[in-house]
Amino acid sequence: MTRKVKVSTAAEVAASLKDNSTILSTGFSLIGVAEEIYQKIEERFLDTGSPRDLTFVHSAGQSDTKRGMEHLAHVPLLKRIIGSHWGLSPKLEHLIHQNQVEAFCLPMGQILSMYKAAASGKPGVLSRIGLATFVDPRFEGGKMNRKARDSGFEVVQNYTLHGKEYLFYPSLTFDLYIGRGTTADEFGNITMEDECVKLEVMPAVQAVKASGGRVIFQVKRLVKGHSLPPKEVVIPGILVDEVVVCQNPLDNHRMTSSDYYNPYLLGTIQEPYSSSHPVTDLDMKKLIGRRAVLEMNAGDTVNLGVGIPGDSIGAIIGEEKLDSQLSLSIEVGSIGGISIGGGDFGVAKNAEAIIDNSYQFDYYNGCGVDITFMGAGEIDREGNVNVSKFGHRSPGCGGFIDITQTAKKVVFCSTFTTGGLVIEVENGLVRIKREGRVKKFVHMVRQITFNGKFATAHRQPVLFVTERAVFQLTDQGMELIEIAPGIDLKKNVLDQMEFAPQVSPNLRLMDERIYSLGLMHLAAQCNKDKDQADQKLGRVLNENVV
Repeated sequence: MTRKVKVSTAAEVAASLKDNSTILSTGFSLIGVAEEIYQKIEERFLDTGSPRDLTFVHSAGQSDTKRGMEHLAHVPLLKRIIGSHWGLSPKLEHLIHQNQVEAFCLPMGQILSMYKAAASGKPGVLSRIGLATFVDPRFEGGKMNRKARDSGFEVVQNYTLHGKEYLFYPSLTFDLYIGRGTTADEFGNITMEDECVKLEVMPAVQAVKASGGRVIFQVKRLVKGHSLPPKEVVIPGILVDEVVVCQNPLDNHRMTSSDYYNPYLLGTIQEPYSSSHPVTDLDMKKLIGRRAVLEMNAGDTVNLGVGIPGDSIGAIIGEEKLDSQLSLSIEVGSIGGISIGGGDFGVAKNAEAIIDNSYQFDYYNGCGVDITFMGAGEIDREGNVNVSKFGHRSPGCGGFIDITQTAKKVVFCSTFTTGGLVIEVENGLVRIKREGRVKKFVHMVRQITFNGKFATAHRQPVLFVTERAVFQLTDQGMELIEIAPGIDLKKNVLDQMEFAPQVSPNLRLMDERIYSLGLMHLAAQCNKDKDQADQKLGRVLNENVV
């Protein structure tokens, strides 16, 4: 008898879910998210009160503030969340903040490694990633709220091997996988030709199958068996139990939150250079991004994080025509091209390669990028950075810890204050029109996502770039090394901090080109000196700093 995959509706999948199940799902923002299945799970719960007490495991946030895993933000539908990021999931963040679900946050790359371990029958992952951060059990053990702390459930342990400290991330078991592909054939073989990234679909599916669980894919279409090119099959049918053909792909099977389909994100065609590299307005994010790019060297492999880096630095590299000098990478798996910011962060136009994001994190964790640009929510006198929990928000760490702990150089990009900050640039001078209500340079961060002392102990260069000042991390803590033209050192910098930093005796003004309209013409400067082996791009770009 010929094997054929089961074909179901999203409502039938939702009706089959059992209470107390552990679900593993893949996606990033709205990329690769099985939206129609999520919708039907929510509808069934609201109608019947079932399923309930689910454990939901995900490596990355899967929402655009309204869709995706936001459909699961109900109690008692959810009992426990194990993931890395909820920054685009306000309902889930609210449940975490209100102690209505158990919330555990782990580094994205370590969750991906946990899938691989479970897939191959290993007990877990031994890693140094997460040491000296809130993930370390000597700090918080990845527990994001009181309900998690009271649960008695542990997701990470301390371990010593040959006199070195590690964290041990135990493998999990799963009842169900929910994911997305483009096309399924009658035998369950899955392709992803219309998906803009590959995600960690294979290790996730294998982890669920190793646990004895069911694997379900939402797809756009079903085709005849043996009609798919074998090398285009991403998941073979022997691993797939069920497929759901999406009934409303325009809304529920989008390539990204903004685009139903965009071939430039697939790399099948290239967007014209003038279109993909427009000159952007001189706003606050761009000021910060312009100063940050001066830290890059020709030939660097670069990582961009979410927020100011993803929103500004990729565009600056494009408009300055520096992309041929560097290799941009994004944690979801894109290499090269120009990154897309905002709610579609995670993809790039005109990428030169798109790999499985679990392989991307193997590279980040093993080799480390030459330089990473990351955002910062809070920064304290010891150079500790918090991006994972503050106030009523619990966005989590995403891939931040994996990348910052192994990068050869870290540049944090942040506004100096937040909450209503307004600045203007007048004749090359920075004017603070309205100061932010909330200080970001604080006595002590509320959660340690990046440990300053851990970084200095490992001789890792760390810089903090804002629109008005630049700091470097030293063995003695934070040192102010640059201020913007037009900025009053005491009023606009020192008085807006909760601690007194060291002030460099060689304090200087930031490069005046940062605050000028038009291009900074960095490519010409780079090309002029690229044949001099001992001359690095960062040094060239800083020669004319006042």
